[in-house]
Amino acid sequence: MADLKADEYKSFENIKRASEDGEEYWFARELAEVLQYNQWRNFQKVIDRAMLACKNSGFEVPAHFAKASKMIEMPKSAQKQVADYKLTRYACYLIVQNGDPRKEIIALGQTYFAIQTRRAEVADAFNQLDENNKRLVVRGNIKQWNQLLAEAARNAGVISNEEFAIFQNSGYMGLYGGLTVSDIHARKKLKEDDKILDYMGSAELIANLFRISQTEEKLKLDEVDSPQKASNTHYEVAEKIRNAMIEMGTTLPEDMPTPEKGIQTIEREEIRKMRESKQPLMLDE
Repeated sequence: MADLKADEYKSFENIKRASEDGEEYWFARELAEVLQYNQWRNFQKVIDRAMLACKNSGFEVPAHFAKASKMIEMPKSAQKQVADYKLTRYACYLIVQNGDPRKEIIALGQTYFAIQTRRAEVADAFNQLDENNKRLVVRGNIKQWNQLLAEAARNAGVISNEEFAIFQNSGYMGLYGGLTVSDIHARKKLKEDDKILDYMGSAELIANLFRISQTEEKLKLDEVDSPQKASNTHYEVAEKIRNAMIEMGTTLPEDMPTPEKGIQTIEREEIRKMRESKQPLMLDE
């Protein structure tokens, strides 16, 4: 496995380029190949989400996703000009964060492109966002932390689907005063396929992000080693967060309003706005 990682890291390094002033960058189409995206239109969707994340983090999108073009070979020695991007390391990091988590190469890319986020700048930018974009930012963070929590739970012995369901419900029950995932789903009057996290306001999402991140940390610190202990830990951490909210007199999660629009709808709308505000992209296959 170590050799595999070294080889894959090398593949990211091999496509890295440097400008005349020494600034490193990557071309999106070359990165797509390394990340095993065979169709550009699928990779463009990942880029769109990454650009939106960049915007919501308070950074200028063109500074990290510079438009470029590339000539590709066609049949009968013909050539075709297609759209491409010159990407900074930060842009690459956002792309792998929004890529297909089932690909092992995506996980390796997240490690390779990992950077330290300047928390103060991000917090300031976050406060300037409207409610919908705050939801997008926190929901994206939850996706990443949920992966870490799932890994910590597996290390604690939570293996089967039934054990994961119990573990997940324990956290929600602690935070929502005994309500399970199904109870919350019904309370929000969601459709069968809707995810409850996609229909939370930013305040409710932040409470859940705290639940997830603190449980992940607690499982590791206490070296929890059984499914029952893991579920108990998840419940106890979440209950403490709920009790803190009660003590402060803030609105409890189950009483927070349910937004009309889901995260996926907002994401599509924001990406469309972002595209309409820029020059049209070159025609592509």
